[in-house]
Amino acid sequence: MKRWKWTAALAALFLLAAVLVGCSSGTNSNAQPTKKEEPKTEQAAFPVTVKDGLGQDVTIKAEPKKIVSLIPSNTEIAYALGLGEKIVGVSDFDNYPEDVKTKTKIGGMEFNVEKIISLKPDLVLAHASSAHNSRDGLKQLKDAGITVLVVNDAKSFDDVYASIELIGKATGTTDKAKQVINDMKEKLAQIQEKAKQIPADKQANVWIEVSPPPQLYTAGKGTFMDEMLQVISAKNVAGSLEGWPMVTEEKAVAYKPDVIITTYGGAKQVLARTAWKDVPAVKNKRVYDVNSDLVSRPGPRLAEGVEELAKAIYPDVFK
Repeated sequence: MKRWKWTAALAALFLLAAVLVGCSSGTNSNAQPTKKEEPKTEQAAFPVTVKDGLGQDVTIKAEPKKIVSLIPSNTEIAYALGLGEKIVGVSDFDNYPEDVKTKTKIGGMEFNVEKIISLKPDLVLAHASSAHNSRDGLKQLKDAGITVLVVNDAKSFDDVYASIELIGKATGTTDKAKQVINDMKEKLAQIQEKAKQIPADKQANVWIEVSPPPQLYTAGKGTFMDEMLQVISAKNVAGSLEGWPMVTEEKAVAYKPDVIITTYGGAKQVLARTAWKDVPAVKNKRVYDVNSDLVSRPGPRLAEGVEELAKAIYPDVFK
């Protein structure tokens, strides 16, 4: 039994829009009774060809009935699109929504080719971040007659919207995908509008801590967390660095952040560091933990992550 490696993706919003259907009735007693209109369901046209995250054309011959997701972000998107009942397999790292606990696990850092094939899916949602490492495994799935869709490796909100749109097209849920994207955009716009009331001289300098010393990592430019801080009018003290850089403690302390955010539950640890006692965030006990999945997982819950950051950094504004 072979198992193939895939790279764990960065992780996080599960927003469902309701369709309101109105109907009216006439007042004339002689009029024929008005028929109640049934809610319109999206009619998907198959086969459909989409361009995947590797720039390759993928044709989905018929509406997928059984789906396996190889990464949590794909799973969350699929559930947000109303595809939960069609999901038959997920990774060991999947933890949202609660229903994923009932799904067959197909592996953690590795995925089990034979187990996936045994589930008889007609669509496997893979990911560009791990496609190279798992190339042979994905080929075996294709050789078994399973359609494999590699979803783009999202680095920004716009990229996430593209991921949602891609999965929507591939599964016949394009209208739902538009709703999810619009809901995210609307929530972000509301948060951004609220953040505009924060004066420039009151904007917080924020240190994001992804892992503690001795391997002290932070979030720099080109990450969701950096983009989130911009949305809420906060300054990333490591914003001049790229990606997820490792930083020395001396450099982190020298940033003198007003607020420290940890994504691994390390707030108490930070507050207890002797070398950090003069850092404004530590002195004022402004060190907070946030849910890593909400601020790093490229899915619909990212907007929730922005709100969580905003409430931690500006509690008086975002109550």
